[in-house]
Amino acid sequence: MSAAGAALRYVALGDSYTIGTATRTEAERWPNQLVERLGPEPPTLELVANLGVNGFTSRDVIETELPRLDRLRPEFASILVGVNDVVQGVPEATFGANAALILDELRQRLAADRIVAVATPDYTVTPQGGAYGDPGQQSAAIRRNNDILRDLAVARDIRYVEIYDLSLRALDDRDLVADDGLHPSGRQYALWVERIGPAVEALLGR
Repeated sequence: MSAAGAALRYVALGDSYTIGTATRTEAERWPNQLVERLGPEPPTLELVANLGVNGFTSRDVIETELPRLDRLRPEFASILVGVNDVVQGVPEATFGANAALILDELRQRLAADRIVAVATPDYTVTPQGGAYGDPGQQSAAIRRNNDILRDLAVARDIRYVEIYDLSLRALDDRDLVADDGLHPSGRQYALWVERIGPAVEALLGR
């Protein structure tokens, strides 16, 4: 564990929304914005690794990201995954089993109040959203996967943060979409952090 007053070692797991695909700088990614919001006063976080990879499914997180945790020794973790399961047609039952395994693996390493699970946004409202399946069907599938992750997190006393509704604002505000026309911009991630930040502060006892 960190010495008294030291920042907790924070590892972010997930997909393109965690690594911040198409953001202009690393500082615009939401895990980076979260750390910046928390500031230097303890208890706070140090982002020691962002393991997110564009295109990763829940199975990819299990096979590629979880094995890295033993070396990284996280003291706080976030997980955001599910959109690529939708895009690739992974059955909801399979996603649920994978998400449960991810959360259980995190709980083996960390207390429940040192983990935050974040909802998947709705990419279908973006200019390029229609290129990745029928928007109505895909939007409904994203909501179902979010419900699955939420229920699994709540059952394990893990804080779940809903940002899905914030992503819908991109339908009318294109400044919330990155230059690729698909992923969130740094400005949208800032909206997320306005909601994730207080949840993390509460978990840290601030």
